[in-house]
Amino acid sequence: MTMSTPSALGRRDLSGPEKVAALLLGMGKPLATRLLKHFDPTELKMVTRAAATLGAVSIETLEDLVEELAGEFTKELDLQGTASEIEHLLGTVLPSDQVAEIMADVLGNSNSSIWVRLSGLPEKDMAAYVTKEHPQTGALILSRLTPEAAAKTLAVLPRDLRNTLTRRMLTQRAVNEPTIRILENKLRDDLLINVSRDKEGSTQTRVADILNRMDPEQAEDMLTSIAETKPADAAVIRSKMFSFGDLVALSAKARSVLLEKVPAEQITMALREADEALKEAVLSAMGARSRRLVENELKTGSAPPKEIAAARKVICATVLDLIALGEIEPPDLSAADGQG
Repeated sequence: MTMSTPSALGRRDLSGPEKVAALLLGMGKPLATRLLKHFDPTELKMVTRAAATLGAVSIETLEDLVEELAGEFTKELDLQGTASEIEHLLGTVLPSDQVAEIMADVLGNSNSSIWVRLSGLPEKDMAAYVTKEHPQTGALILSRLTPEAAAKTLAVLPRDLRNTLTRRMLTQRAVNEPTIRILENKLRDDLLINVSRDKEGSTQTRVADILNRMDPEQAEDMLTSIAETKPADAAVIRSKMFSFGDLVALSAKARSVLLEKVPAEQITMALREADEALKEAVLSAMGARSRRLVENELKTGSAPPKEIAAARKVICATVLDLIALGEIEPPDLSAADGQG
């Protein structure tokens, strides 16, 4: 803890978090360590943010805060609250990566400010978020991301929305700082903090997303292995997975949206060796002309199993992307046949 020489700082009115920060910094590591263990992540961030900007606190202010701890401050010195002090204190009770996350969230810098951190998110996540916002808000968000992140996000958005957001960015007026702060706090809560609170669920989703993009036989083998030790996790992961045979569980509207995104030759390849029910589920979502072309192609020759599997994997990945973007509703898998 850094102390300054006696001075006439006088008494200060401190906010609640500032009072907690001052007491933690002043009471010493052993007691502060025991107290910090009872703080939840949100409280830790509030106190850390207060401590980082606390500045000098006079001994008179500290004595006013809590007389019963006056013995802790018998030296007539003033306390200096700094970011390095609270970071060191947090390091006594939290893993280094969690400390780094808290400090980055509180302080921000050229490498870890809110917009740089948001720019590091997967473009699918950012696109899904922007899609749900008002176009003016979406344009503002994109305009403050790094150019690379904004470009990647726009690339996965539907054409009409992509063009709308680009036009709004061109005509966007200056936004005052209080409004920017409100937006930053909302984005921090929605995309950076709340996501980490649902770590277990996001981990299961992440594993399901990985398995969805693997060879079906390998994915099934890995899922079986998970089920041997963690059957509950395996059940959740399986519920989040999507196979080519699950296309029958998509609504007619969802299948139509999907087929607009996938080339006809890829659909044809994926439908080879498929059962009649699955073929009909896909073909029924096509226009009459497109359907005839695909049906004629299916009557001619065959294809290597690897090429069929590759085409199906691309279509499944497209379905998952469309669900993530909110363009189609998740399927009712209880109606699916489960063909891979």
